[in-house]
Amino acid sequence: MNDQSALRAEGLTKHYGDVRALVDLDLDIPAGEVFGFLGPNGAGKTTAIRTILDEIRPTSGRAFILGLDTHDKAVEIRRHIGYIPGDLALYPNLTGQDTLTYFGNLRGGVDWSHVDELAERLDADLSRKVGDLSSGNRQKVGVIQAFMNRPEVLIMDEPSSGLDPLVQREFQKLVREVAAEGQTVFLSSHTLSEVQRIADRVGIIRQGRLVAVETVSELRSKAMRQVELEFDLPAEAAVFEAVPGARDVTVENNHVGMSFDGDMGVLLKAATERYTIVDINTQEADLEEIFLTYYRDEEEVS
Repeated sequence: MNDQSALRAEGLTKHYGDVRALVDLDLDIPAGEVFGFLGPNGAGKTTAIRTILDEIRPTSGRAFILGLDTHDKAVEIRRHIGYIPGDLALYPNLTGQDTLTYFGNLRGGVDWSHVDELAERLDADLSRKVGDLSSGNRQKVGVIQAFMNRPEVLIMDEPSSGLDPLVQREFQKLVREVAAEGQTVFLSSHTLSEVQRIADRVGIIRQGRLVAVETVSELRSKAMRQVELEFDLPAEAAVFEAVPGARDVTVENNHVGMSFDGDMGVLLKAATERYTIVDINTQEADLEEIFLTYYRDEEEVS
């Protein structure tokens, strides 16, 4: 095992009878990295997180946080991590402040100046009972409890769920700040724009299997870009459909559009052999387009 790993999974598998909820998960996340774990609801994100944390026992495989086996050293590990579960449950009759006092005492105390700073940044009212808060405001309390002890590793399942856009942006700033200080962040999300802004690397999970682990820039380099070409003459679709990497070619008189992940030089050569290019426009794929394309390609294979 890499001594620099903040979080590592080795062949982590969880079956529920015949249902394979998690299959052979291998992960190695170094200290200081923000790792985004992407997949739609039901893909296996929460099962993976709960199995890593030993909240549910794996069918096979092991997980380590800060070099400690998450089954054998579960109590010790909890002192070093901040955690937001996907099904955040807080005591409804406690105020936000009482809730944070409770969690802080479990970890050796509360730095209230830091809590106050977090509450101000997230616009959280800690004086009200949790049961009287909206889901978004309860989530703010959950975020504060995860960050407040400056944990070495943050593990968060859909952490920005219910937060309004301004608070989401502040949360994203917090994530990048703690990563810059050397803390490790593992967060699951189906909010692709969020992961695109803050993650160093992205893992894509599909039907319990990790099907890709890449940096955002690597994913983009492999992804379809949108290409629009304008020519001096009406164009024929067949010219472009024959170019490797061209997909979904559309032609309207002098205008040609397509999704493209091939060599632009080859595309332009094919175009200029027949036509004069008047205008060209390319748009790089964002993470959402990459994600949807990846899922579509996987479904075509299966």
